[in-house]
Amino acid sequence: TMSPETAAGDSSGAPARCCSYHTVQRRLPVLRWLPQYSLWWLQLDLLAGVTVGLTVVPQALAYAEVAALPVQYGLYSSFMGCFVYCLLGTSKDVTLGPTAIMSLLVSSYAFHDPAYAILLTFLSGCIQLAMGLLHLGFLLDFVSCPVIKGFTSAASVIISFNQVKNILGLHNIPRQFFLQVYHTFQRIGETRAGDALLGLVCLAVLVGLRAMKGHIARIHRVELLSVRISRLIVWATATARNALVVLFAGLVAYSFQVMGSQPFTLTGETPQGLPPFQLPPFSKAEANSTVPFSEMVQDLGAGLAVVPLMGLLETVAIAKAFASQNNYRIDPNQELLAMGKTGRSWPSCLRTACNGAFGLCSRTAVNAQTGVCTPAGGLITGTLVLLSLAYLTSLFYYIPKAALAAVIICAVAPMFDARIFRTLWRVKRLDLVPLCVTFLLCFWEVQYGIVAGILVSGVLLLYTIARPRIKLSEEGVLLMQPASSLHFPAVESLRDAMHRWALAVSPPRCVILDCTYVSSLDYTVVMGLADLLQEFQKRGVTLTFSGLQGHVLQVLLSADLEGFQHFPSVEEAGK
Repeated sequence: TMSPETAAGDSSGAPARCCSYHTVQRRLPVLRWLPQYSLWWLQLDLLAGVTVGLTVVPQALAYAEVAALPVQYGLYSSFMGCFVYCLLGTSKDVTLGPTAIMSLLVSSYAFHDPAYAILLTFLSGCIQLAMGLLHLGFLLDFVSCPVIKGFTSAASVIISFNQVKNILGLHNIPRQFFLQVYHTFQRIGETRAGDALLGLVCLAVLVGLRAMKGHIARIHRVELLSVRISRLIVWATATARNALVVLFAGLVAYSFQVMGSQPFTLTGETPQGLPPFQLPPFSKAEANSTVPFSEMVQDLGAGLAVVPLMGLLETVAIAKAFASQNNYRIDPNQELLAMGKTGRSWPSCLRTACNGAFGLCSRTAVNAQTGVCTPAGGLITGTLVLLSLAYLTSLFYYIPKAALAAVIICAVAPMFDARIFRTLWRVKRLDLVPLCVTFLLCFWEVQYGIVAGILVSGVLLLYTIARPRIKLSEEGVLLMQPASSLHFPAVESLRDAMHRWALAVSPPRCVILDCTYVSSLDYTVVMGLADLLQEFQKRGVTLTFSGLQGHVLQVLLSADLEGFQHFPSVEEAGK
C-alpha cells in the first residue's frame, strides 16, 4: 500500500513531469512527431524529399550566382539546414536552403568574397539564436506588410535584371542596379547569339511547364488508370522542371563541346566533395596585410541586422502561410532557435532561410503538394545534395549560365506583386507611402530601402498614437470619446481638442470624457488630465470622466494628483 504522503508526492510530481516534458517538446519539436512515426509517413516523406531535392540542386547552383559566389557554395548551404531543421523546426512543410532574397543580401554585404559570406552566416546564426533565447520574435511584428511587399517586389526586379547579362552572354557588368542597367543597354550589341537563344528557350519551357502545372486537375481514383498515370507524369515533369531544363541545357552544351565548339558560357569547374570542417574566418589574409575580425565586422555593417531579420521574416511568413492551411501552429521564437543553430552549424555556407518570396514559395509548395508528413523529408533532400556534391560536380562544368539565369528569373518573377498597389489604394492609401519608399530606395541600396520603409511605417504608427480619433457628440453637454488608449504623444492632441470645443468658446462648456475604449494610460497622460481638470475649474465648468475601466481608474488614483482625490476607489466604483 502507498502512504498518503507518497500519494501526495506522486500527485504533485506528475504535473511537474508533464510540464517538463512539454517544455522539452517545445524546445525539441522532433519529439512531437518521432514517437508516432510510421512506415506510411516514411514513404510520403521519401517521395517529398526526392521531389524537393530535384528542385533544390539547380536552384542552389543558380542562387550562388545571385550571391556572386562560386557555385559550390550554393550546394554547401543546401543540406545542413535540412538536417538541423528536422530536429528543431516547427513546420513540416518548410525546407531551409539558399534563397533569391538572401542571396541578394549576401551579394550586397559580403563583397563577393566567400570569407565574408561565411562570417556573415556565422554571425547571423549567433544573432538569431540569441534572439530566440531572449524571445525577441515579437520584433517581427514591427515590419509591416507594405514594407515586405515593397522589398520583395524590388528584389524581384533587381535579381531578374541581374540575370539579363547571363541570358545575353555579357561579361564584366557592374552589380549596382543603375550602373547595371546602363552598361547592359550600352553593350547589348555584344550579345552572344548562343547564350541568348538558349536562355530564351529555357525561359519559355519553364514558363510553359509552370502554367501547365497550374492547370492540372486533381487526380481521382474513379478515373481510368491511364488518365491518372498521364496526369502524374505531367505533374512530375512540371514539378521537376528546373532540374529537367538544366539537364537538357547541359546535354546540349556537352554535345557542342564534343564537336569541338562551344557557343555557350559555361559554369566551369566545381570542387568535388564536402567543404572542410573548420571555424569561420575571424581574419582574412590579403596581399600585403591581414584584415582583423573587428574590421571584417565593421565592413559587414548593417548586414548583421538586415540579414538575420529578413531571413527570419521569410521563414516565419511562409511557415505561417502553410500552417494556416494545415491547421498547426508556428512558434517564431523556436524558428529563431532553429535558424540560429542552422546558421552556426556549418561555416562554409551562404545565409540559409526558407526559399522564395513571402508567399507560397516553390520548394515549400512542392513539399506540401507531395504530401510530406514530417520535417524528416528534409533529411532526404539534404542527402540528395550531399550525393550531388560527391558524385555530380564534374557534370556541373557543362551547365550553361544562361540556363541557370532562366531558372532564377522564373523563380523570382512571381515575387513582384503589381496588385498590391491597387489593393492598398482601395484599403488604406497611406500604406502606399512605406511601400513606395521601400520599393524605390531598394534600387539604390537594399538596406536603405528596408530601414527607410520600417522608419516610415513606425512614423505612421506613432502618428495614429499621437493623434487618436476623438468622437464628438452633443447631449446637453459636450461628450468626447477617444477611440483608443491614451499615451503620452496624445496629450497635446487631447488638450487642443478640449480647448477648441469647450474652453475657447464663449461661454465655456462642460465636457464628459467617455473613457469606454481607453484601456491604458501613462503618467504623462495622467498629468495632462490633472492640468485640464484645473483649467476647467478655473473657467467655472466641469470635466467629468465616465466609463472608466477598473485598472484605468486605479492608475488615476495611484498618481495622487490634485483633482483625482474625490474619485471613488476601485472597490466603490465596482459597487
